[in-house]
Formats: sequence, structure tokens, C-alpha cells
Amino acid sequence: MAKLKDFKKLRDQWLKDPKVRKEYEALKAEFQLAEEIIKARAKAKMTQAELARRIGTKSTAISRLESPNYGRASISILKKVAQALGCELQIRLVPKHQ
Repeated sequence: MAKLKDFKKLRDQWLKDPKVRKEYEALKAEFQLAEEIIKARAKAKMTQAELARRIGTKSTAISRLESPNYGRASISILKKVAQALGCELQIRLVPKHQ
């Protein structure tokens, strides 16, 4: 869990740069998805390899899901990940703030 805390500190530092913040905002959903998977996997005390075994894939596929640059996660794979991690997949559309 320490790695996740270290990442949050580093992310906050990076987001002080307006260019980085702009790119982060453009990819916000991808970053949120990656972070949610990482947090749930860490809470379940599961490695990428273990999660991959549980859903019938390779650890490289989990690595891609945990990368904000991937952006191609299907709902069916997210359902499998959620179930393997003891979670429920929820998808919401939230109005933008004006």
C-alpha cells in the first residue's frame, strides 16, 4: 500500500504543472479506472499474476488494464476483474460541473 501512497504524492506534485494537469484531465477516466483496479487489487492482497489466473488471462493483460494509456477495457473483462476482487462493477454518467 505504500507504493500507492507514494504514487499519490508524486501525482499531486506532477499536477502542479499546467501542461500535465491538462493531459491528466483529458485522460481522467482512464486514470480513475486504473487507480480503482490497483486499489482493489492491493486491498485484496493479490498480485497481477494471481488476478490474471483467477480471470483466465495473463499478467500482461492485467498490467495493461492498470495502465491509464490502455483505454480499451471492455465491460466484460471489467466484470471479471470486479468479481475476482470481490467487488461490484458500477458505471455512472455524472454531469460535468459548469
